Order: sequence, then C-alpha cells, then structure tokens
Amino acid sequence: MQIILASAKIMNDKVKSSPDISLSSPRFQNEADSFAKDMAQYSTDTIADMLGCSRQIAAQNRLRYMNFFGDTPKLPAILAYHGQAYKLLKADTLNVDDLNYSQEKLWITSFLYGLLRPLDAILPYRMEGNVELPSGEGQNMFAFWKSRLTDILIDAVKADGGTLVHLATEEYQHLFDWQRVRKEVRIVQPLFYIRKGSELKIQAVWAKTCRGAMTRFIIENCIDKPEDLCAFGYEGFTYEPKLGEADFPHFVK
Repeated sequence: MQIILASAKIMNDKVKSSPDISLSSPRFQNEADSFAKDMAQYSTDTIADMLGCSRQIAAQNRLRYMNFFGDTPKLPAILAYHGQAYKLLKADTLNVDDLNYSQEKLWITSFLYGLLRPLDAILPYRMEGNVELPSGEGQNMFAFWKSRLTDILIDAVKADGGTLVHLATEEYQHLFDWQRVRKEVRIVQPLFYIRKGSELKIQAVWAKTCRGAMTRFIIENCIDKPEDLCAFGYEGFTYEPKLGEADFPHFVK
C-alpha cells in the first residue's frame, strides 16, 4: 500500500532539530534546479503575478530561488512543509523507524520537485501548477510532470500490493494521467465530513487536518491494508460504515 500526500505552500526555512536519519536525493533534482534557475531571473512583481501571491511572499521566494545553489541547509521533505496537514502529521515527533517506514510508503506531490519521498533533501520554495517556465518545454507544471510521474506512481503502487491511499488534494491529481492510475491500481480516497443537522459537509481545514493525522496513523501503526484505515479516529471523526463505499470511506464528526 502506497500513500500520496500533497505538499504545502507554507514551508520551514529551518527546523529546531532533525532526527538522525540519512537523507536521499530527489528523483527529479535536475528538473527542480532548472526551474529554480528560471524563477531566480524574474522580478518580485513578476513572481507575485505568476504565483498569485502577495509581493512580500514573492520577495521571500525570489530570494529562496536566488539562493537555491548556495550553502542553504536542506531539509527532509516531510519536515520542510508546514501546512495544515503537516501540522497534524507532526513529523518532527516521529521516531527514526517511523521515518524510515514512511520513506518506503509515502509520496509527497510537488509542483517543483514532481514526486518526493519523505527523506528527500529539499529547499523551501513556492510553485503553482499553472506556471510555465523556459525549462518546462512549453508546458505548465501539470502537463510537464504528467508524462514523467504517472508510470512512477503506478509502478510503485503495483509493487506494493496494488492499493494507493489518496490523501492529497484533488488539484494534485492533474500531475498524473489520473484515468490511467484509476485503471491500473486501486485508489482508496478517505473523505472527512462535518455533520450539520441532516447534512454532511466537507470543510477544507478539517479535511487537511485529517489527511495529516491519517498519514501519521498509517505510519505509526504500519497500516498496510486499506480496510484497517477504518480504525482511524481524530477529534471526533470516526468511520461511518453505512456511508460511502469501500474505496471512499467516510469519516464523520
């Protein structure tokens, strides 16, 4: 069983401490380097327009890209991101065995790096899927990565039991030929709902929170069968067997 989790826009520039683990190299480091060189050539205002962010965030990330080839210490990917899902994943409190287990099970989707394993050494950045860069062969990030990532993901899932637990946001499906992925492997996509009266609603913050908490649950408990996900619970979210279906388990608060 393999897992995908989305990267996050908020990133750590450093962490207080890093466990005694061996870092790996991102599979697409050369591509990320080329994109970083492209981004470093743009002005702050241009980057703000490209990324749809404030000028302050654009300035921060322009500096990050300009320093991409310096002596900036790299972080393991699982500790580098600090969005809502990662706050609940709490990777800095996982032990070495857990982190090594995650290295074999978890993929982190990234617009800059393509696909990352948790212990891949990366630098902080900001990127969006609709950005087109000179190194992107006339394609935006979605199109550029699709032909490169689809087989990697499918092959990894097939080699590990044939089931993919989809804990990424749906936007990141566009990094893959998702129709092919669906045809060739089983995708289990947990859904997290808030019950309001007779209605069930998905709230983005709670969904991201539960995705991070479930990722930790899988790692800590070495979950390798999708049916065992039903034991997951967090802050009142519990599995509702009468709702949804096997490949779309519902967890309701």
